Amino acid sequence: MKRFILSSLLILLLGASTACAQQFLYDVDFVMDFDNHESNNTYEKSGTIFGFRLTPSIGVGLSDSLGGSHRLMGGVSYIQPCGANWKQVQVVPTVYYEYAMRGFQMGFGFVPYSLLIEALPDYLRSDSLAFYYPNIQGALFQYQSRHGHAMLMCDWRGMMSHETREAFRIIGGGKYQYQWFMAGGWVQMNHLSHNADTILGVCDDIVLNPLVGVNVGQYTPLDSLSLQIGYLGGLQRDRRYDRQYWVNGMVAELYMGWRFIGFRNSLYWGDDQMPLYSHYGSLLNQGDPRFRASLFNRTDLFFYIVRRSFVTCYAGWSLIVTDHGTISNQQQVVCRFNLDGLLRHPQKKQIRTLNWR
Repeated sequence: MKRFILSSLLILLLGASTACAQQFLYDVDFVMDFDNHESNNTYEKSGTIFGFRLTPSIGVGLSDSLGGSHRLMGGVSYIQPCGANWKQVQVVPTVYYEYAMRGFQMGFGFVPYSLLIEALPDYLRSDSLAFYYPNIQGALFQYQSRHGHAMLMCDWRGMMSHETREAFRIIGGGKYQYQWFMAGGWVQMNHLSHNADTILGVCDDIVLNPLVGVNVGQYTPLDSLSLQIGYLGGLQRDRRYDRQYWVNGMVAELYMGWRFIGFRNSLYWGDDQMPLYSHYGSLLNQGDPRFRASLFNRTDLFFYIVRRSFVTCYAGWSLIVTDHGTISNQQQVVCRFNLDGLLRHPQKKQIRTLNWR
């Protein structure tokens, strides 16, 4: 049945391209991720993610009389852990419609997270989930101008059935920059419901993160130098047991980049941001579980081996300190190739990022 659906989709896309005499589109996205966690804290386990993700897709594109562009793309993400056999392979559909016009962009379907203008922060999306769950399942709206950007997405990540629980989250974010000053933030409404039979109860997870900062890289010999600080808090509620938790904290991030070298230091201090994690884990909380600590500092040092519009390869080392003085470290090597970056943006430069997501 899966082969029949895929074959039908390919035939429809090819047929539409021929019938309408529009542009035939194709893309290939490849990610290899080696991510080794050597943990000494109670918030995460030591382990290694090592594998690759290959996402070929084809589609059709056209332009309308108002200057808007339309794309209908279909494909799959083939996720292969290294050292595993065929039983551990995951195949995830990637099928979406995208419309773009004058800075505005929207997508519907199984939309790749890689289309986001800015990657979600760590407390909303962990590295491991980013590798194994590459798509937004729902809708994405974005707008970008020379002064900043804004986005709104709905990710319907769980369907109610006999085996699975209904789950979705709505995330909004953005950033405004004028000269050296910047302001913005993130907000999330996350929802985990029951399944069709055995599991009852509803959980809510509301996150609010306003932030302000400065970006003074253009006034220094560095390519990038920024500092931002903000409030991180919200509400987590388990309606089944009438449990409610208000959480508050502060986050700060310093970033410096020069040529092929980068440095980032992230600091969080405050309440446990995931008080229901011990009960529901990543079913509810999709972010880095180390934000359960009252103090969490992460220092990243990385360098780019290759950095182009269509290929990014970097190696990094992270030192992580949590409350009670526990020290952990993380090593990462990531390579990403994206054919669309070569075909559509041959002169586009990579901006400040550790993001392959």
